[in-house]
Parts: sequence; structure tokens; C-alpha cells
Amino acid sequence: MQTTIIDLSKPIQYNAGDPWFMRVKIKHKSHKKSHWLIRLALNLPFRLFPKNWTGWADDSIKNMGLHATTHIDAPWHYGPVVEGKPAKTIDQIPLDWCYGDGIVIDCTHKEDFVAITVDDLKKDLDKNGITIQKGNIVLIRTDRDKMMGTADFVEKGTGMSKEATEWLIDQGVKVMGIDQWGWDLPLKYMAKKARELNDPEYFWEGHRVGLEKEYLHIEQLTNLSSLPPSGFKVSVFPLKIVGGSAAPARVVAIINP
Repeated sequence: MQTTIIDLSKPIQYNAGDPWFMRVKIKHKSHKKSHWLIRLALNLPFRLFPKNWTGWADDSIKNMGLHATTHIDAPWHYGPVVEGKPAKTIDQIPLDWCYGDGIVIDCTHKEDFVAITVDDLKKDLDKNGITIQKGNIVLIRTDRDKMMGTADFVEKGTGMSKEATEWLIDQGVKVMGIDQWGWDLPLKYMAKKARELNDPEYFWEGHRVGLEKEYLHIEQLTNLSSLPPSGFKVSVFPLKIVGGSAAPARVVAIINP
């Protein structure tokens, strides 16, 4: 049997359903265009241009926020201080946090706008006979990745409660992730509910756990339905963006024979 690698990353491309300020724009430069660039900018005469070659392709990405695609948030994203120390930016994250034994917790039963609880996590772990170990990377499956590319991806979904987030950290989990737009309940819903409840502690409660306890989470994962509950490795190495609050990552699961 061969090692199986499963891609858990969202394609980096223009999505009309994303918020207007986060729609990724990629400009592709053709081989033909670089042909002229090489000749003019590098002063390479046509007679010395390699035969049967039109030039190199090139691309540039515009308007891609660090949180616009599959990415891992650094503690700095949640706030400037955690556990009484300056919060780490993404380039300061220890890489050994970003590779480890994976666990998938199935929360597909949760309805939109209903937060995931500690009980939800424990029930699925008990059903599969799984005990979380220190250093595990825990992935929360909601199947909301099916809405990627649509407006519903941002507007709908479940989300991790403060208590559930804290519980995972207390089990020794440094890195966790989810297959929907964000870690919390949808932003607009939380803002509306905070106004209704007149509760200043309600908004972004899952993220704000990171003000007290150091942890990282991955957002906008996909293909978690392709994974077993355990028995695989997760690799989530972020781009080394100096001072970044997050970074895009090619997240993969590795299943060995």
C-alpha cells in the first residue's frame, strides 16, 4: 500500500461569494508577454532567443488578504498579548506545532447559528474511542465547505463556543481547524446577537480565548469528509510572512499504510 495524501485546502482563486474586500484576484501573464519582456528588459536579441520557446509564464496575486483562503491564524490575530507575553506573529510560530497526529470531530449535526459545545466534542470522541493527546491537531468537521464559492459560505454555519475552544486547549491541543468560513459563529449573526443580548462578551468569543490561552486555528478547510476520525498526520505549514496575523497554508492529511 502507498501513502495517501489528501488535500484539505481551498483553491486560491476568485470567488464571487466572498466579501468584496477579500475577493482574490490573480493576474496571469502569458508566455508571449514575457517573450517581449525578456527581449526589451534584458536586451536579449531575437536571434539569441532559444528556439521553440516563447518565454516563461508568470502570475501575480492582488487583493488577497491573509484570511481570504485556507489559512492558519497566529495568536497575534486575536490580540497583542496572550498569557502575559507578546502574542506570536505567524513567522514566530514553532513549526513543530504545525505537524502532528490528526483527529476529526464530526459536528455535521449542528445547525446554522448554533455553537459547538464541549458535549458535542466529547460525544463524538467517545463514539470513536479516541482520547486527545498533547500535540494532536484537531479538525472540526461541519461540511460547510460545500458552500465554498457562494455567499452562504460567509453568512451561514455553526461555530466553536468559547468553552469548546478552551476545552481543546486544556487537552494539550495547540492547533485546531474547521471547514467553514470562520472559527466562531458567522460574524453578522454574532454582531446581531450581541446587540440583542446587550452582552459585550458575546462577539468573537471563540477567537478571544486566544487572549488568555495560546493557540492557533485553521479556517476554511475542505475535504474533512474524506478523512477517518484518527490515524493520520496533518501538515499545516504557513507562509513565513514577517509580522503577519495569519498566513495561507497548503494543509494536507497524510495517511500511511
